[in-house]
Amino acid sequence: METKQPTTRERLINAMITTLQHRGLHGAGLSEILSVANAPKGVLYHHFPGGKDALAVAAIEATFSYLCHKLDSYVAKEPDFTSALQAWILRALRGLDDSEFELGCPLAAVALESTAADIEIRRTLSEGFATLRARIADVLVNAGHPPQRAAAIAALIIAAYEGGLLQARVANDTAPMVQAMDALMPMLKVEKRP
Repeated sequence: METKQPTTRERLINAMITTLQHRGLHGAGLSEILSVANAPKGVLYHHFPGGKDALAVAAIEATFSYLCHKLDSYVAKEPDFTSALQAWILRALRGLDDSEFELGCPLAAVALESTAADIEIRRTLSEGFATLRARIADVLVNAGHPPQRAAAIAALIIAAYEGGLLQARVANDTAPMVQAMDALMPMLKVEKRP
């Protein structure tokens, strides 16, 4: 079976994600992004007339889409949400460990570097995090949690996920993420009402 080659647009987005993981938003030079994507400069502006910021927005959207897709796939195949969440978090830890703690979350890098002038980037991040929290909250509601508690737990999961990855990366050790996951798991149990 023939493997579909990524389009130029997809190569640019993937190159931006990789560059964000390595260098962050402001450390990402156009020449480096174009080199990683194996694309000429004119192609960037053809696909992303807004330049680097527009490409960053597309990379953020693609990252959130990937995270939601992976979460959905684990929820579909695991026996319960706790197992699905553990698998989702362990996937991130494997990626961090496989990169020898060099590749962080591109979302955290962009969020930390963004300024008030980065209106579109911050809006995209905010909407993406809201979508991911809502996706997790929906699964928790389906598992029996009241909606308000599900929303609160979902917010905590995302905070622990991002913070755990950040701490694991700088420590060169997955322990902070594992500890956060272990602390979260008991919260996922649905309290039975008499």
